[in-house]
Amino acid sequence: MGIRRTMIEYSRGNDLRFFWFLYRLQKKAGNRLLHDILTFVMSRSANHHGGYIGPDTVIKNIPSLPHGLHGIFISRYAQIGENCRIYQNVTIGEVNREAPVIGDYCLIGAGAVIIGNIRIGNHVKVGAGAVVEKDVPDYCTVVSQPVRLIEGKKED
Repeated sequence: MGIRRTMIEYSRGNDLRFFWFLYRLQKKAGNRLLHDILTFVMSRSANHHGGYIGPDTVIKNIPSLPHGLHGIFISRYAQIGENCRIYQNVTIGEVNREAPVIGDYCLIGAGAVIIGNIRIGNHVKVGAGAVVEKDVPDYCTVVSQPVRLIEGKKED
């Protein structure tokens, strides 16, 4: 990719390599001062991209963010599993310092809100605009308001 293309992608907020580099460094920082400095720079970078990922958020591996960090808020107490796909304007929020635990291979649609001390199972799809405030078992799809569960079939 050329320098011009790289600059355009970064200015749009789509190039998150620097942000994820800072995230990994911050998680490995043994020194408290270095941890705090990296947290500050990471927060500024996330703000540049239009989102927020808390400094203590546990993310197993880099999630797929098709629209970058645009409007995404992830609480500092949240946990996100492997290979999740999160669209724009998603809120993963906390209540009384307790936040959701999201399983592996989940898809969270645009504008979804997941809040409170709940568990979202593996292979769950949360539809656009859904507000989830109770546990969701594996292989389900969550749509609408109030939430409606659609049972899924297990894949081998």
